[in-house]
Amino acid sequence: LERQVSEGGMATIWLARHALLKRPTAIKVLKKRIATDEFIHRFEREVQVASQLLHPNTVRIYDFGRTRDGLPYYVMEYLDGVTLSELVAQTGPVPPGRVIHILRQVCGSLSEAHRIGLVHRDVKPANIILTRRGGVCDLVKVLDFGLVKAVRPGPADGPASKDVVGTPHFMSPEAVQKPESVNIHSDLYSLGAVGYWLLTGKTLFDHDTIEG
Repeated sequence: LERQVSEGGMATIWLARHALLKRPTAIKVLKKRIATDEFIHRFEREVQVASQLLHPNTVRIYDFGRTRDGLPYYVMEYLDGVTLSELVAQTGPVPPGRVIHILRQVCGSLSEAHRIGLVHRDVKPANIILTRRGGVCDLVKVLDFGLVKAVRPGPADGPASKDVVGTPHFMSPEAVQKPESVNIHSDLYSLGAVGYWLLTGKTLFDHDTIEG
């Protein structure tokens, strides 16, 4: 491990370097204080789901394991770039042509997930990162499949179907009112909300909570 990159409610992400390959990687480690059976199961499901996805605009998973303390972690490609949240915070609204270029790539990532019956459920600017690869600018990577739901119930299914999960500013109406009915169209609504936010620098609604 070289340094901590970011920290969320569930996990901490570290920049690391593979001992033999010498390439940089990112390691996501579940936080000890929330490492209950439920959260460990959700964390393991996230890596199992993400490892099925091979689209070039989806973050790649390299390995999975547990620390000496028994905390689950997984290793993924290190993405040196900015999230869409950071992009708008730094530059303001994004030109339409660039927005189209970004959204087309996100659609490619989501399309693969939808084809195998998976709904992301947390499409938002903070889960989409822009990076540079092989001289290509604005290469999109979609992150964080921790709230994924299987359209056809099975081992990959996410939290209980009636749980309201997601980020209020980018959640579809049905995700709030009837979460058990969430499907691939809910992801597309969220992506539209991301597009609006990129173009205007504003969210669709002012309130920060579902109740608002």
